[in-house]
Order: sequence, then C-alpha cells, then structure tokens
Amino acid sequence: MKKLIALLLALVMVLGLCACTVQKAPDPTTGETQVNNETQGQEPAATTTEITLWTYPIGDWGTQETVDALLADFNAAYPNIKVTVEYLTYTDGDDKVNMAIEGNAAPDIIMEGPERLVANWGAKGKMVDLSDLWTDEAKADIYASVEAACKDANGAYYEYPLCMTAHCMAINKTVFEETGAWQYVDAETHTWTTENFLKAVQCLYDAGYTNVGAVFCSAQGGDQGTRALYNNLYGGTFTNAEHTEYTMNSPENVKALETLYNQDGINFDASINGGEEADLFAQGILQMAFCWNAATHSARTEVIGENFEVFPMAFPSENGTDTQLCGGIWGFGIFDNGDDAKVEAAKTFIKWACDENPVEAVKASGFWSVRQSVADPYADDELKSVYGTFMQYMGDYYNVIPGWTEARAAAWAMLQKIGTGTPVQEAADEFVSIANAAAAG
Repeated sequence: MKKLIALLLALVMVLGLCACTVQKAPDPTTGETQVNNETQGQEPAATTTEITLWTYPIGDWGTQETVDALLADFNAAYPNIKVTVEYLTYTDGDDKVNMAIEGNAAPDIIMEGPERLVANWGAKGKMVDLSDLWTDEAKADIYASVEAACKDANGAYYEYPLCMTAHCMAINKTVFEETGAWQYVDAETHTWTTENFLKAVQCLYDAGYTNVGAVFCSAQGGDQGTRALYNNLYGGTFTNAEHTEYTMNSPENVKALETLYNQDGINFDASINGGEEADLFAQGILQMAFCWNAATHSARTEVIGENFEVFPMAFPSENGTDTQLCGGIWGFGIFDNGDDAKVEAAKTFIKWACDENPVEAVKASGFWSVRQSVADPYADDELKSVYGTFMQYMGDYYNVIPGWTEARAAAWAMLQKIGTGTPVQEAADEFVSIANAAAAG
C-alpha cells in the first residue's frame, strides 16, 4: 500500500513539472520543439527594422560625420530602427536611383526636392503617398508655397519637407550711399518698388557706373535670378498656377523685359552665367547681383573684403511687398518597396527629423526651416538671419512643370536674342512655343 501511495505522489509531481513548461509544436523546418518564453517569465526579443536612406549633398546631410551624429540622436529615441545611409552626388545620383528602381532595390527613404520626388518618381508611381503626415497642424505651419510643391495635381503628397532657401539679389551699399541711390531702398525690410529700383539704377548710371547690373545669359546657371527679376517687375509669371503651361509671353513679362533692355546701366550679357555675375559683383565691377543668396555671400566674403558692404535685397515689385522669390525645397520621400514595416519605420524617421528635431536637422542642411514656428537656427549670426527673413517671400515653385529642362535652355536663349535686338514679344513667343511643346510631351 505504501509503495502504491509513493508511486501516485511521484506521478503527481511529474505532471506538475510538465504543466510549468508550455511547449509549441515542433518546427516543421527543423523538427525542434520551441519553448514559449512568455510562460517562462521572459520578455520577447525586440524586433529591429532596418531601412535605407539615400541623400543628395544637401549641406551637411551629405557629410557622414554630421549624419552619424543625427542618427545617434534618432536611435536614442528609436533604438529598434536601424538606418543605413548612402551618399549621392548630383553627377550620377539620378542614374544610381533609377538603376535601383529598375532592379527592385530602391532605398526606403530618399532626400531631395520636389523636382525629383514629386514631378519625377512620384509621377511615375514609385513613391508612397505621405498624406497622413500632412496633418492640419503641419499644413497650417508650413509655408503654403512649400506645401503646394510637395503634392501632385491629384493631391497626393510625395514629399515631407524639412528645409528651404529663397534666392535674392544684392547691392553694393557703399556705392549706393555715395551716389544717393540709397534713398530708393527700404533698408528696414530689404525691399523696394519697381519704380525705385529703376531710379536707383539710373542714379548709379548718371554717377558714372555704366555696368550697374547684368542680365546674364551664357547658360542656365543662376537663372533663378533672371527669372525672378523679370517676373517680379510687373507681376508676371513663368508658368500658370496649374503648372501646365508656360506664360513668359504675357504683357507683364514683355513689359519687364523691354524695360530692362531700355534701362541705362542694365546690360544683357551673353558672356557670363550666374556664378560669374556674382564674382563680378564681389569684385566691385557690377553694382548689383541678381544671382545671390547666403551661400553665395559666404563663398565670396574674402573677395569682397573691406572694399564695400553687401546689402541683400528682395527683387523689386510694383508695390515693393508682393515680391515672389525663387528658391529650393528639400525633404524626404519614401519609395514603395512593398514592405509595410519599412514604410512605417521610414515615416518614424521622417517625423523625427522634421517634426520632433527640426532645428538640428535644418541646421545640418545650412538652410532654413519650412515651418514658420521653428526658431531661427542662425540667431547668433546677424547676417545669415537677414537672409532668413526672405523665406516669407518664397513664391510659386513652378519647377515641377513638365518640360522643365527644355524650358530652362530656351529661357537663356531667349535672353540672348533680346540682347542682340530681337523684339521682346517675338523672342518670348518663340520661347513659349518651345517650352509648351516640351511640356505637352
């Protein structure tokens, strides 16, 4: 009897031990039995999602040291997302991306501007619609011109923007003061009217400065300056609002180009491009530059030296306040690689950079935030802060129109013809014919 009781007690103990370990069915691929860790009191292993970021050289976003520091901050907040970075150049970056797309190996995140993310890869159906990132709060905070550039005609958002810059012009303040032309400048707002701009040029010309400003047109380099100049003078536009047609032959634009051609001190110069024009200005040969921004200024500080003071200006408009500057926009897009987990991880990174950590992420670019609420990242740099005030004048980002490459080439050819005496209306009509044919495909 005692033996029977002992045997029963032993059996109960064995059954109790078995109940403490819950086992899964054998793995059909290995035949091994797997233990459920949860029943052992252990936490399941965290899942790491690996994503790739390819970035063009947008300031120090093209520098590994800077990006590594940003990623360290990101991983401190999101340790379960690993980001691998590849740095592109503008020489062969597009070819690398296109080859990756064709080989089904596109990166998860790409950093660039609307010309590529929206008008190119987005239009071809390669990108993820980021509409869910564009909350009402984001739309209210981001400049309207930037928002418009980040979506297609159907309202799909293929870019979530981080930073921007607005190209401006500059004048030789020293010479302006010496000649009396300074009276035509609103020094507080860095703006002026079309009438006062023309008066200032005439004042400098009458003082002996025959090369006040140059409408450069040897090639397309810096053409954001010439376009902003003649579009702003009398309220013309380069394209229609829908970005489907070029409008350079409008009465406003024709009047602007005729005014520039007839103005003493303004010369159409087919021997230089925008960078060369900026050099001539820095050397004191020209008294104003139409191809200018903070980076241009910084690169020529030593040349300018103590010869004169550069004063950055918005382009002139009829009332002086409705100036529309050309500029650049940079941000992030996501390629549709068919992996929902990677898409969500990519969105997490983008929101971290643009929404949660915008000051440092923007500062790495060397540009300015697309958000009106973000504090000036260059508050300790008085001159650079001045350039930051021009962001409010960012105009329509028409660069996303079809036929853009052909239109840029036709635009400087148009200026060359005007400079050699071709009637403005004729040259503008020819430009529109070429550009709209390209836009129609």
